Amino acid sequence: MYFQMGWQHIVDWEGIDHILFIAALCAIYLLEDWRKVLVLVTAFTIGHSITLALSVTNVVHISSKLIEFLIPVTIFITAFSNIIRKQTVPVKLQINYFFAGFFGLIHGMGFSGYLKSLLGTQTNVVTPLLAFNLGLEFGQILIVTGVLLLAGIIVNITRVKRRDWNMFLSSAIFGIAFMMAAERFKELMVK
Repeated sequence: MYFQMGWQHIVDWEGIDHILFIAALCAIYLLEDWRKVLVLVTAFTIGHSITLALSVTNVVHISSKLIEFLIPVTIFITAFSNIIRKQTVPVKLQINYFFAGFFGLIHGMGFSGYLKSLLGTQTNVVTPLLAFNLGLEFGQILIVTGVLLLAGIIVNITRVKRRDWNMFLSSAIFGIAFMMAAERFKELMVK
């Protein structure tokens, strides 16, 4: 049950911010880079699993309005990093691992309200948390697969340059995330 809720939550268009973040992480990669992308997505899962667990168990509590603002900020920072990247083929992954892991911490708190509402007054949260996180990981892999397949078609079949694909996808994500952040900033400022 929680596994299914996890993957359905991540691929739901109402949660487009999570889809955009995963797409931004993947924008610089092609299908042959799938191992690197799998490590990145797993780093993201580890990050959000930590804060999801801490938040659901009420160890950490941060304003949901602040988290909802920070999530699109993480997306446009990641997309902007892709845009200013000098090399076409990713050589070093350190900054991407940082984005995936650290920003995963922020995204995990975004999931916590949803998961808390599902858990209700349940006392044993370990099994549901694990199942939900595995579902999220599965959903992220579905998104990654879609982005990498699309990149493969565009770059390998239509012969669009890899850099142009990255610029197109990252710029689109940057623009959407910037607008989301601006809208949520206004909501954050309302008392």
